[in-house]
Amino acid sequence: MPSRVLRSLVPCAVTLLCVAAQGQVLRCTDARTGQVTYTDGACSPSATAREVEPRKTEDEIRQERSQATEALERKQQRMQAEAAAQRLQNEREALRQREQADRTAQRPDAARSPQCLQSRRRLRELTDAQAREPLVHHPAVEIAQRQMELDCLGPEGYAEIEKARAAQRPQIVMVPQARPAPAPRPQRPRLTHCTDFTCFDAQGKAYPRAGPGRLPGPDGTCRSAGGRAPC
Repeated sequence: MPSRVLRSLVPCAVTLLCVAAQGQVLRCTDARTGQVTYTDGACSPSATAREVEPRKTEDEIRQERSQATEALERKQQRMQAEAAAQRLQNEREALRQREQADRTAQRPDAARSPQCLQSRRRLRELTDAQAREPLVHHPAVEIAQRQMELDCLGPEGYAEIEKARAAQRPQIVMVPQARPAPAPRPQRPRLTHCTDFTCFDAQGKAYPRAGPGRLPGPDGTCRSAGGRAPC
Protein backbone atom coordinates (compact mmCIF):
# COMPACT_ATOMS: atom_id res chain seq x y z
CA MET A 1 0.00 0.00 0.00
CA PRO A 2 2.72 2.63 0.84
CA SER A 3 4.62 1.88 -2.40
CA ARG A 4 1.51 2.39 -4.54
CA VAL A 5 0.80 5.69 -2.78
CA LEU A 6 4.37 6.91 -3.34
CA ARG A 7 4.29 5.93 -6.99
CA SER A 8 1.07 7.91 -7.43
CA LEU A 9 2.59 10.94 -5.66
CA VAL A 10 5.70 11.10 -7.84
CA PRO A 11 4.02 12.59 -10.97
CA CYS A 12 2.03 15.07 -8.84
CA ALA A 13 5.12 16.31 -7.02
CA VAL A 14 7.08 16.68 -10.26
CA THR A 15 4.19 18.59 -11.87
CA LEU A 16 3.91 21.01 -8.95
CA LEU A 17 7.66 21.53 -8.94
CA CYS A 18 7.67 22.37 -12.62
CA VAL A 19 4.73 24.81 -12.30
CA ALA A 20 6.47 26.60 -9.42
CA ALA A 21 9.78 26.61 -11.26
CA GLN A 22 8.38 28.26 -14.36
CA GLY A 23 6.80 31.15 -12.35
CA GLN A 24 8.61 34.35 -11.44
CA VAL A 25 8.41 35.78 -7.91
CA LEU A 26 8.66 39.58 -7.47
CA ARG A 27 9.02 41.56 -4.24
CA CYS A 28 6.94 44.76 -4.49
CA THR A 29 7.61 47.68 -2.10
CA ASP A 30 5.07 50.54 -2.09
CA ALA A 31 6.92 53.86 -2.37
CA ARG A 32 4.41 55.75 -0.21
CA THR A 33 3.61 53.31 2.60
CA GLY A 34 6.63 50.97 2.45
CA GLN A 35 4.35 47.91 2.46
CA VAL A 36 5.95 44.80 0.98
CA THR A 37 4.02 42.26 -1.11
CA TYR A 38 5.03 39.28 -3.22
CA THR A 39 3.52 38.33 -6.57
CA ASP A 40 4.18 36.10 -9.54
CA GLY A 41 2.78 38.75 -11.91
CA ALA A 42 3.66 42.43 -12.03
CA CYS A 43 3.97 45.08 -9.31
CA SER A 44 1.80 48.22 -9.25
CA PRO A 45 3.17 51.37 -10.94
CA SER A 46 3.73 53.08 -7.57
CA ALA A 47 5.83 50.19 -6.19
CA THR A 48 9.41 49.22 -6.78
CA ALA A 49 9.95 45.66 -7.96
CA ARG A 50 12.82 43.32 -7.08
CA GLU A 51 13.17 39.86 -8.53
CA VAL A 52 13.27 37.23 -5.77
CA GLU A 53 12.95 34.02 -7.75
CA PRO A 54 14.22 34.38 -11.35
CA ARG A 55 12.85 32.31 -14.15
CA LYS A 56 14.60 28.97 -14.63
CA THR A 57 15.91 27.62 -17.87
CA GLU A 58 14.73 24.38 -19.41
CA ASP A 59 17.91 22.61 -18.26
CA GLU A 60 17.40 23.77 -14.67
CA ILE A 61 13.78 22.62 -14.75
CA ARG A 62 14.79 19.17 -16.06
CA GLN A 63 17.55 18.88 -13.42
CA GLU A 64 15.18 19.78 -10.56
CA ARG A 65 12.59 17.36 -11.91
CA SER A 66 15.21 14.58 -12.01
CA GLN A 67 16.40 15.39 -8.45
CA ALA A 68 12.83 15.37 -7.14
CA THR A 69 12.15 11.99 -8.76
CA GLU A 70 15.36 10.49 -7.31
CA ALA A 71 14.57 11.85 -3.84
CA LEU A 72 11.09 10.31 -3.90
CA GLU A 73 12.51 6.98 -5.09
CA ARG A 74 15.12 6.97 -2.31
CA LYS A 75 12.43 7.74 0.26
CA GLN A 76 10.30 4.91 -1.11
CA GLN A 77 13.24 2.46 -0.91
CA ARG A 78 14.03 3.58 2.65
CA MET A 79 10.42 3.08 3.75
CA GLN A 80 10.33 -0.37 2.14
CA ALA A 81 13.60 -1.34 3.90
CA GLU A 82 12.30 -0.11 7.27
CA ALA A 83 9.05 -2.04 6.80
CA ALA A 84 10.99 -5.21 5.93
CA ALA A 85 13.23 -4.81 8.98
CA GLN A 86 10.18 -4.30 11.21
CA ARG A 87 8.53 -7.44 9.82
CA LEU A 88 11.71 -9.44 10.44
CA GLN A 89 11.94 -8.15 14.03
CA ASN A 90 8.27 -9.03 14.65
CA GLU A 91 8.81 -12.54 13.30
CA ARG A 92 11.87 -13.06 15.52
CA GLU A 93 10.02 -11.83 18.60
CA ALA A 94 7.06 -14.10 17.84
CA LEU A 95 9.42 -17.06 17.37
CA ARG A 96 11.18 -16.30 20.68
CA GLN A 97 7.86 -16.14 22.52
CA ARG A 98 6.73 -19.46 21.00
CA GLU A 99 10.01 -21.15 21.99
CA GLN A 100 9.74 -19.81 25.54
CA ALA A 101 6.14 -21.01 25.78
CA ASP A 102 7.18 -24.45 24.52
CA ARG A 103 9.98 -24.70 27.09
CA THR A 104 7.60 -23.68 29.86
CA ALA A 105 5.04 -26.26 28.75
CA GLN A 106 7.66 -29.03 28.56
CA ARG A 107 9.26 -28.21 31.93
CA PRO A 108 8.03 -30.68 34.57
CA ASP A 109 6.36 -29.35 37.70
CA ALA A 110 8.81 -30.32 40.42
CA ALA A 111 6.37 -29.39 43.20
CA ARG A 112 3.99 -32.21 42.14
CA SER A 113 6.61 -34.87 41.50
CA PRO A 114 6.73 -38.09 43.58
CA GLN A 115 10.21 -37.14 44.82
CA CYS A 116 8.84 -33.88 46.24
CA LEU A 117 5.98 -35.65 48.03
CA GLN A 118 8.37 -38.22 49.50
CA SER A 119 10.80 -35.51 50.67
CA ARG A 120 7.97 -33.56 52.29
CA ARG A 121 6.80 -36.66 54.13
CA ARG A 122 10.35 -37.43 55.34
CA LEU A 123 10.87 -33.86 56.57
CA ARG A 124 7.52 -33.90 58.40
CA GLU A 125 8.46 -37.12 60.21
CA LEU A 126 11.83 -35.73 61.34
CA THR A 127 10.27 -32.43 62.43
CA ASP A 128 7.65 -34.25 64.51
CA ALA A 129 10.38 -36.36 66.12
CA GLN A 130 12.37 -33.25 67.03
CA ALA A 131 9.24 -31.64 68.49
CA ARG A 132 8.74 -34.65 70.76
CA GLU A 133 12.37 -34.48 71.91
CA PRO A 134 13.33 -30.77 71.84
CA LEU A 135 16.52 -31.34 73.83
CA VAL A 136 17.89 -33.89 71.35
CA HIS A 137 19.73 -32.54 68.32
CA HIS A 138 18.59 -34.10 65.03
CA PRO A 139 21.12 -33.23 62.27
CA ALA A 140 19.04 -35.17 59.74
CA VAL A 141 16.39 -32.41 59.82
CA GLU A 142 18.63 -29.95 57.99
CA ILE A 143 19.60 -32.59 55.43
CA ALA A 144 15.95 -33.45 54.83
CA GLN A 145 15.12 -29.74 54.49
CA ARG A 146 17.70 -29.25 51.74
CA GLN A 147 16.63 -32.43 49.97
CA MET A 148 13.00 -31.29 50.02
CA GLU A 149 13.99 -27.90 48.53
CA LEU A 150 15.93 -29.61 45.76
CA ASP A 151 13.12 -32.04 44.91
CA CYS A 152 10.28 -29.49 45.09
CA LEU A 153 11.96 -26.42 43.57
CA GLY A 154 14.18 -28.04 40.97
CA PRO A 155 17.87 -27.35 40.37
CA GLU A 156 17.34 -23.72 39.34
CA GLY A 157 15.17 -22.79 42.31
CA TYR A 158 17.47 -24.64 44.71
CA ALA A 159 20.46 -22.73 43.30
CA GLU A 160 18.69 -19.42 43.98
CA ILE A 161 18.01 -20.41 47.60
CA GLU A 162 21.63 -21.47 48.12
CA LYS A 163 22.80 -18.16 46.68
CA ALA A 164 20.56 -16.27 49.12
CA ARG A 165 21.86 -18.35 52.03
CA ALA A 166 25.45 -17.63 51.06
CA ALA A 167 24.73 -13.89 50.96
CA GLN A 168 23.17 -13.96 54.46
CA ARG A 169 25.81 -16.23 56.01
CA PRO A 170 28.18 -14.21 58.26
CA GLN A 171 31.78 -14.21 57.20
CA ILE A 172 34.30 -15.52 59.73
CA VAL A 173 37.65 -13.81 59.75
CA MET A 174 40.51 -15.67 61.43
CA VAL A 175 42.83 -13.26 63.24
CA PRO A 176 46.27 -14.73 63.88
CA GLN A 177 47.27 -14.67 67.53
CA ALA A 178 50.28 -12.53 68.28
CA ARG A 179 53.11 -14.35 70.01
CA PRO A 180 54.15 -12.75 73.30
CA ALA A 181 57.48 -11.04 73.17
CA PRO A 182 60.16 -12.90 75.14
CA ALA A 183 60.83 -11.36 78.53
CA PRO A 184 64.23 -9.70 78.68
CA ARG A 185 66.74 -11.43 80.80
CA PRO A 186 67.48 -9.50 84.00
CA GLN A 187 70.73 -7.61 83.89
CA ARG A 188 73.11 -8.58 86.62
CA PRO A 189 74.44 -5.69 88.72
CA ARG A 190 77.85 -4.40 87.79
CA LEU A 191 80.58 -4.31 90.40
CA THR A 192 82.22 -0.97 90.97
CA HIS A 193 85.03 -1.83 93.41
CA CYS A 194 86.23 -4.59 95.76
CA THR A 195 88.19 -4.86 98.96
CA ASP A 196 90.10 -7.88 100.17
CA PHE A 197 86.93 -9.44 101.55
CA THR A 198 83.92 -7.68 99.88
CA CYS A 199 82.81 -6.34 96.45
CA PHE A 200 80.25 -3.59 95.92
CA ASP A 201 77.94 -2.83 92.97
CA ALA A 202 76.63 0.51 91.69
CA GLN A 203 73.70 0.43 94.14
CA GLY A 204 75.97 -0.12 97.13
CA LYS A 205 75.08 -3.77 97.61
CA ALA A 206 77.93 -5.84 99.14
CA TYR A 207 79.03 -9.26 97.93
CA PRO A 208 81.45 -11.28 100.12
CA ARG A 209 84.49 -12.54 98.28
CA ALA A 210 85.36 -16.23 98.25
CA GLY A 211 88.86 -15.67 96.95
CA PRO A 212 90.68 -13.65 94.33
CA GLY A 213 88.16 -12.94 91.53
CA ARG A 214 85.59 -15.33 93.06
CA LEU A 215 82.10 -14.59 94.38
CA PRO A 216 79.40 -16.81 95.92
CA GLY A 217 76.73 -17.33 93.17
CA PRO A 218 73.36 -19.19 93.11
CA ASP A 219 75.09 -22.44 92.03
CA GLY A 220 78.08 -22.05 94.27
CA THR A 221 81.27 -20.10 94.03
CA CYS A 222 81.91 -18.63 90.58
CA ARG A 223 84.30 -16.30 88.90
CA SER A 224 82.89 -12.91 88.06
CA ALA A 225 82.89 -12.26 84.31
CA GLY A 226 83.18 -8.68 83.12
CA GLY A 227 82.84 -7.27 86.59
CA ARG A 228 79.18 -8.39 87.02
CA ALA A 229 77.77 -10.04 90.14
CA PRO A 230 76.57 -12.51 91.03
CA CYS A 231 78.23 -14.36 88.17
